[in-house]
Amino acid sequence: MIELKNVSKFYYSKGVIATGFSKINVSFNIGEFVAITGESGSGKSTLLNVISGLDTYEEGEMYVEGAETSHYLEKDWEVYRRKYIGNIYQNFNLINSYTVYQNIDLILSLNGIKKKERKKRILELLKRVDMLKYKKTKVSKLSGGQKQRVAIARALAKDVPVIIADEPTGNLDKRSAESIIELLREISKDKLIIIVTHNYEQVENYVTRKITMHDGKILEDKKITPVKKEDYALDKYNFKNIGLFDKIHLGFRNTFNILTKFILLLAVYSFVVAALMGEYSFFKQGEYETSKEGSNYLFYDTDDHRIIMNKNDGTSFSKEEIDNIKKLNNIDYVIENDLTSDQNNEFVTGDEKTWISALVRSDTRFKKDGIKGRVPEADNEIVIEGEKDDYIFQQNEDLIGKELYLYDAWNGGIDKSYKYVVVGIRYRAKDEPYMDQLKVYAKDKVLDSIKNNTHRFYSTLTIDYFNEIVESNIYNMNLRVVPNDWVCAGCAFIPEEDNYRCEKDNCVNKTINITANNIYYTDYLSVRVEKTYNKKNINYVLNLPNYNKEEFDFRYNNVIYVNPYDYNNLFNKDTYQMSIYVKDINKIDNTNKVLEKMGYNTLKMKDTLYNSPYSRIVRVLKIFVTVFLVVVLFFISYFVIKIILKSRNIYFSILRMLGASKKVCLDLLMTELLVVSNISYFIFLIIAEINRKGIINIGFINTVNNYFTRNDYIILYLIITIMSLLISLRYSRKLFKDSVMNTYREEM
Repeated sequence: MIELKNVSKFYYSKGVIATGFSKINVSFNIGEFVAITGESGSGKSTLLNVISGLDTYEEGEMYVEGAETSHYLEKDWEVYRRKYIGNIYQNFNLINSYTVYQNIDLILSLNGIKKKERKKRILELLKRVDMLKYKKTKVSKLSGGQKQRVAIARALAKDVPVIIADEPTGNLDKRSAESIIELLREISKDKLIIIVTHNYEQVENYVTRKITMHDGKILEDKKITPVKKEDYALDKYNFKNIGLFDKIHLGFRNTFNILTKFILLLAVYSFVVAALMGEYSFFKQGEYETSKEGSNYLFYDTDDHRIIMNKNDGTSFSKEEIDNIKKLNNIDYVIENDLTSDQNNEFVTGDEKTWISALVRSDTRFKKDGIKGRVPEADNEIVIEGEKDDYIFQQNEDLIGKELYLYDAWNGGIDKSYKYVVVGIRYRAKDEPYMDQLKVYAKDKVLDSIKNNTHRFYSTLTIDYFNEIVESNIYNMNLRVVPNDWVCAGCAFIPEEDNYRCEKDNCVNKTINITANNIYYTDYLSVRVEKTYNKKNINYVLNLPNYNKEEFDFRYNNVIYVNPYDYNNLFNKDTYQMSIYVKDINKIDNTNKVLEKMGYNTLKMKDTLYNSPYSRIVRVLKIFVTVFLVVVLFFISYFVIKIILKSRNIYFSILRMLGASKKVCLDLLMTELLVVSNISYFIFLIIAEINRKGIINIGFINTVNNYFTRNDYIILYLIITIMSLLISLRYSRKLFKDSVMNTYREEM
């Protein structure tokens, strides 16, 4: 079955070549019970290692079932050891952190034996070696003789054709030794048993053959009892691969079986998780703060919590639709007719000495802390908020109590139809975002009045002015439409000098068609000319306050005056566009998807902001820093883990001796590191959740909670997982680069 022809084994160490054995010619067959004897250093154990496939040979040829093995790679030797060889080692090579039962179960698991069958075989073997009562005892607590019995039981558990034993009875008493030798003799009927012994007298009544070695050579090869050559069915010794479940179970067992190692690995991974979470969250925070510094010339309100939305069909929002949107998760508040959010309004005192340019907001969003004065109570009361050093506050110490009016650019002057009273001011707190624009907080009635003005701002009026089409908008105000209380409903007052446009120079009772058009709607107004006005009678006809004849030509002579009700009907429309503000910025993308599924067009404000090239450079640098940190953490963790796992090198060497492949060893190592990394990761998540609930308060975890999204957690989990896999690959490549025995000798 096994034949060696001129096989030699050499060792190389620091330039010195030593001979293990030289020019060995010997063959072994099934049914033999061979004893190899000789003094120490004669090459006995080295010969066993070569026959076992644990060590390589440098010269000659070894045949297994007539096939050459000199071309074998390490993976071929792995298959050979699993299929043919069972070892009993002089120094046991048991897993000390495993129980007696687990040590034998290990080799059966590696060979793909099912759990139920494993249990039956293990109990039978332990009974045969008189170790059944110690099945739950850790090997580290056994005596030398007891360990030897476990090692013998483990070798026998692996049903292979060749059992190779190095001093199998060296640690046993005479009675136990005899029982083991008898057992080996019994099983040698259909196996090849090769043992190395210094006590030949102990085995001479049982062996069929004696080989004596000296100085790396065979001195004597004596056949004591003839063995009848039979055709043994070697193919019955087929093996299976370890099952996935057993591999995972074994990996979990390895994770926790040495508490000190587990705690050290957990500490390393906890540091890696915390470092990655901390750095990545600060990166996210910096990115978030940078994004808020962006600008957009179309919008004043660049709050990153804001989503602007309208309907796909261009119609207005119904009250029911608005109420349903308000009920969605993560909705903080809704601003209807949000065009007012981005429209700067001019407030002015009656004497026009104080001008305030501000955005108008609902008083429901006003922060009441730090207010000077009080909050609005009546419909016409307002509060002004801004930076303390704003020139408005510096130049007007007595703002509270002032009466303000809205300046109407379309009317060309102050709109005194509605009066606003300042009842409070508030300065931005130091921990709040910088305010580059004053804000006025008011009741909803004020917002409604401003809404019409805003719609007018964004609209173009197309006026059919006696067969001439004239457009009037913010960029072209050659002809304006202005409301006046003295004009009757459905009527219009026009400049007297425009009579030339009509027959007989008289436009009274003629019709003017006005179309208001913007991106949301188009509406029409048809009015009849009731009167004409000129510089002399305008104040009498229209009752204009503060009328100045000197201003007639550029302020009044290009105006069509209409009834306020008619005018407001053009602009007092339902909500066509509104803004929602989310509670949690990290969930804004999910909220946006929900709105899109509901059939709305959406625009996230944070996606519209422009950042300077400098901020982009900073962002790229932060990415490089993050990648650099990951690389540094990888090598630091690898170095530390390698030190911790050095105690595991013997374990993996033993697994390979037992027939485990490199892949199986790698999978077990990966499983162990993945289990620890997952525990570290989820411990951090638990701590983060406890921190979120306010039970504890850790600064950088607050940052993680504030800025991490679900995708961020997934990305970090993948990074940690990939790091574990790469560490396993790198470590295993070093551990498994050499033959089993060379690796084993280095670790011993």
